Amino acid sequence: MEPFYFKSYDRVIGIAHDVKELENEVERLSKEDPAALEYHLKEGHIVSWLNYIGENGLAEMLKGVVDPKEALARIKEYELLKSSTQMLPKSSKKEKKKKAFYYY
Repeated sequence: MEPFYFKSYDRVIGIAHDVKELENEVERLSKEDPAALEYHLKEGHIVSWLNYIGENGLAEMLKGVVDPKEALARIKEYELLKSSTQMLPKSSKKEKKKKAFYYY
């Protein structure tokens, strides 16, 4: 899959291959080049890329977000939610009830 390229005009200012790298780049760019980051958020570039890599949940959480600090907070929240659900034991999922047949 193609990574996300953060660009400022014709210059690449950051690259993300996954959600963790996206978080790192958003954090860095919110300090170094917030205008470029706001542009990518406002235009929906990050949301489109997240859908492309299959991170639809995070894409939904970032729809309409243009503030870099808000975007970073939502990315971190998403990662926490995702890691907490991955740690649930399989037995916590709903188990199918077994039917018992009694013959007289």
